[in-house]
Amino acid sequence: MNEGMATRWLGRITYGDALALQEQIVARKHAQPSAPDELLLLEHEPVYTIGRTPDRSSLRGGAHLPHPLFEINRGGQATYHGPGQLVGYSLIDLRNYVQDLHRYLRWVEDTLIDLLAAYGLSAVRREKLTGVWIGDRKIASIGVGVRHWITMHGFALNVRDDLSAFDQITPCGITNVTMTSIERETGSKVTVRAVARDAERVIRGALPRLGSKSSEHATLA
Repeated sequence: MNEGMATRWLGRITYGDALALQEQIVARKHAQPSAPDELLLLEHEPVYTIGRTPDRSSLRGGAHLPHPLFEINRGGQATYHGPGQLVGYSLIDLRNYVQDLHRYLRWVEDTLIDLLAAYGLSAVRREKLTGVWIGDRKIASIGVGVRHWITMHGFALNVRDDLSAFDQITPCGITNVTMTSIERETGSKVTVRAVARDAERVIRGALPRLGSKSSEHATLA
């Protein structure tokens, strides 16, 4: 297993630039299996994304959207990324862990639940709905892709209070969903950069929970 994880804070960048960087990292990790896993933490310029799905109803037609739209190789319906939201892209070679995408998704959710606990928030999963919730309010969206068992994309955690851009879509295809944020739930101001520092610590500490080849073999035996 590769030791550790290389982490980069990229600040505020365009979606296209972040996607190109992910593609480069995945290609390098595929060619060099010993290359370290990477975590990219950032904010995006305003953008909407949707997975490769024939059902595009979550876009509500799409012509009215005030920001660019990207169709990408992740699962799921439409979501929004923009300033005031912490985006985390984890580039992890699951061949060095347990090769189970569902387990990986649950791991991402669990790390965000741990992160939110540091802000005094009791976050949970909801059955059959990927993401992280506080009560019936969604605070984090998750969408992943995998190429050669190397993960791409990741999570978007709402930090700041302005969530108006979500009103233009049906977030993640969930009708009448209420989006929330750390600021809205705590009533306190917090910066994306500060949350990113906490996220780096929590995610690094959670890596062993992904398991290993040996634990997978033990499970299958």
